[in-house]
Amino acid sequence: MISFLLKGLFRDRQRSLFPFIVVTLGVFFTVLIHCWINGVMGDMVDSNARFSTGHVKIVTRAYAENMDQMPNDLALLGVESLFDSLRAEYPDMIWTPRIRFGGLLDAPDEQGETRNQGPVMGWAVDLRSGARGEIERLNIENALTRGRMPERAGEILISDSLSQRLEVEPGDLLTLLGSTMYGGMAMANYTLAGTVQFGIAAMDRGAMILDISDAQRVLDMEDSAGEILGYFPDRAYHHQKAAEMAREFNSLYSDRGDEFSPVMLPLKAQNDLAGMLDYVAAMIGIMIGVFVLVMSIVLWNAGLIGGLRRYTEIGIRLAIGEGKGHVYRSMVGEAVLIGLFGSVAGTAIGVALAYVIQIHGLQVGDLLQNATIMMPNVYRTVVTPPAFFIGFAPGFLATVLGTALSGIGIYRRQTAQLFKELEA
Repeated sequence: MISFLLKGLFRDRQRSLFPFIVVTLGVFFTVLIHCWINGVMGDMVDSNARFSTGHVKIVTRAYAENMDQMPNDLALLGVESLFDSLRAEYPDMIWTPRIRFGGLLDAPDEQGETRNQGPVMGWAVDLRSGARGEIERLNIENALTRGRMPERAGEILISDSLSQRLEVEPGDLLTLLGSTMYGGMAMANYTLAGTVQFGIAAMDRGAMILDISDAQRVLDMEDSAGEILGYFPDRAYHHQKAAEMAREFNSLYSDRGDEFSPVMLPLKAQNDLAGMLDYVAAMIGIMIGVFVLVMSIVLWNAGLIGGLRRYTEIGIRLAIGEGKGHVYRSMVGEAVLIGLFGSVAGTAIGVALAYVIQIHGLQVGDLLQNATIMMPNVYRTVVTPPAFFIGFAPGFLATVLGTALSGIGIYRRQTAQLFKELEA
């Protein structure tokens, strides 16, 4: 029976080619949109975690209330003893201190006079020891565009666009002007080791990266850090685990009456990410649901139209004595084959294209020039297990259901009426 139906479909392209193309396109778009949305969400969360929020972050209660201002006068004290406690209680987590600060970077001329100046956003991380994996986590080596990594005290990296505005090259001397933890004037000379470009607009506009020990010295923050970031060892964010860890830590160490007591925040509790991610997740569910529903209706109608277009053929088959049940089952069988082949083809094409975009990405940096949150300039799809079967809902089920409903009319045809129609 299957062999007979396949021969009929291959020999009569008018009744198989159009439904096959419609099913394939519908499944293709369903799979591609699913992979694209998952990729965008994953990139957004990953960028925020690596550069800003961590999977969890520890700051003082007062710092948490003014985090956007980077108030280092409210920084954590006694960081080394806090690290000992964290390593003992959460040995599976990766903990790393960071200091974020603002300042003015001055590029002098040969006489030591100011030639160019520009505001910078400083990122003090563990560059030289490499023990905490910050170089790999921030992808600094791959982001290098000119020069080299800092190897000695007093060497820094800046964003490539900032270096072009300041008209400086690796090896040039730069002066940082800022304020210490206690509100005093901070001034230090640094050598530009290299320039970087991360592909994230908020970083590439004016980032300055230096080793945390250099920042602690110039900002009077010995044994202090603005924030301590924690990462799960598998590099994926697990919200339930992070939220439970934060509740446990805060119950032990955080005192609501002490603004300098530490508090742990999961990723979703920072940068207004909770509302945004929940909203985006809800919209993703609605968009995918609506798209699958629309494609199901389109393919359902295609099945109905196919059944109506074959009205005369069905009449002839019934008139020459073929059983109504056999005709009905053969139409449903054809729909099963078309839906199956179209779904497989659409899924294969959609996954293949999604995989190409996952590897190479799509450049959207021109649309994010004024972005203030951590969003990558290159977006990628993510091929997940659901991508291999999500298209079968609109492709296979809707096609078969549409044909099955349209074929019900077969049982209403009367033999006497068929002969009258054929005589006409």
